Amino acid sequence: MTAEDVLSVLNLLRRAEADVWIGGGWGIDALIGEQTRDHRDLDLMYRQDQEAAVVAALFEAGFVESLSWRPIRWVVTAQDGREVDLHPLVFGDEGSAEQASPDPERPFVYPSSCFVTGTLRGTAVPCLSAEQQVYFHQGYEPTERDRHDMAQLRRAFRIATHF
Repeated sequence: MTAEDVLSVLNLLRRAEADVWIGGGWGIDALIGEQTRDHRDLDLMYRQDQEAAVVAALFEAGFVESLSWRPIRWVVTAQDGREVDLHPLVFGDEGSAEQASPDPERPFVYPSSCFVTGTLRGTAVPCLSAEQQVYFHQGYEPTERDRHDMAQLRRAFRIATHF
């Protein structure tokens, strides 16, 4: 997945009037303001009540559903191998959101302050905050990519990470 691919998907969803935020590795690179490593996929959070628009836009662009762990997450893949990992969010009145988790009693929580703006190739893009990225990178054995991403956040934002 290239930066141009990310911007293309974001433009596609913007035209569909779907609100999305970049997470994962591309989200960290958006916070940093530059690509720091290769990326296999694009992680996007979206408003669950806009799912019909998200599905229609991605399917019309040639993506097909390749994995379903709904309501937690689902994945679409294009014929050329581009992959988008989608995470539906249910928003509350105050702007915070929740995402289903494997434990229904403990959803993933997104405070309203975690929805920020970063940049990719000089273009402003919606993404998750550094603090939210750190929050989601805990409680599991990190990969080398995870270690790289957390090192980037420590370098750029001088924040503590779990590894």
